[in-house]
Amino acid sequence: MRAVRLHEKLDLRAETVPDPTVGRGEVLVRTRSAFVCGTDVRMYKNGRAGISAANPRILGHEFAGHIEAVGEDVIGYTPGMRVAVEPNYGCGTCDRCTSGNTQLCKQQRAIGIADDGAFAEFVKVPARAVQQGNIFILPDTVSFHAAALAEPFSCAWNAYEKIGIYPGDRVLIIGAGPIGVMHAKIARLAGAGRIMMNDLSADRLEAAQAIVPGVETILTDDLPADIRKRTDGEGVDLVITAASVAAIQEMAFSLAGMNGRIMFFGGLPKGNSTVRLDTNEIHYKQLTVSGTTMQNLRQYRKILDLLAVGALTADDIVTGTADAGDVAAVVEQISRGAGLKTALVFS
Repeated sequence: MRAVRLHEKLDLRAETVPDPTVGRGEVLVRTRSAFVCGTDVRMYKNGRAGISAANPRILGHEFAGHIEAVGEDVIGYTPGMRVAVEPNYGCGTCDRCTSGNTQLCKQQRAIGIADDGAFAEFVKVPARAVQQGNIFILPDTVSFHAAALAEPFSCAWNAYEKIGIYPGDRVLIIGAGPIGVMHAKIARLAGAGRIMMNDLSADRLEAAQAIVPGVETILTDDLPADIRKRTDGEGVDLVITAASVAAIQEMAFSLAGMNGRIMFFGGLPKGNSTVRLDTNEIHYKQLTVSGTTMQNLRQYRKILDLLAVGALTADDIVTGTADAGDVAAVVEQISRGAGLKTALVFS
């Protein structure tokens, strides 16, 4: 089969590899849509422990397709089913797993990161992930592209559940990439009164405004001054940092108003994750500060349900398609901040 493997840092190759074989309890999915994520870009640029020239890895953890084959003892899944796969799974028996948060398991693994992923014609879902319910059958109303985007969308939903968005809130999202747009869509669904979005790219701000009508776009060299002007000096109710930049996290405290909330979405690069903060900002403004990582299966299912009924949309975030052999160009495109989401196709 055709596949895209990371051999080591800056060495991503489109090549032909053997088809995966399906063992007991496993499911084989034919990839119909897959997307490059910021995590894939970081792995490409920085490498990852366990991946080497002697042990290359097929990347890709945002994907959907149809079931090609099932192994012995698989119940509930049959060839031909349209499915999406949540890539993170745990041991299944620890307190975190039994609470439903398998993504936080100390033994957590992820398809496309620890296991071979979906930048290939076929991807094997391990038995443990099948048993934990990571495969979701799709209704006909959800496209493969939209289903593949349920993974990042449910990460944003996790943040929404953690920090809260309430009717009438003034929400500021810093970062107008695909994740920022997903946060804006959720904020609109939750009843936010004003949604403001800041980015360095005028093109991305324009795209975000077209996708989420009513978003106030902010292109400025002095974001704190702009927010003070827009809010009569009050600040916003919620700041979401949808860009992995330390200076943005430091700035967030001055942007939030009294009783405001701050969501640090997305981690900072290793070695650059310590930021300065004035604790008086938190104390005297009574700020709530939180962060989230990944998502659980319930949140993933919630996004698929919302996509199925049209309460949320994801196809409009897809700004292009590319043959899987051109994945290096897609990685470079993402690094430049061009477009939003480009789907890799293998047909």
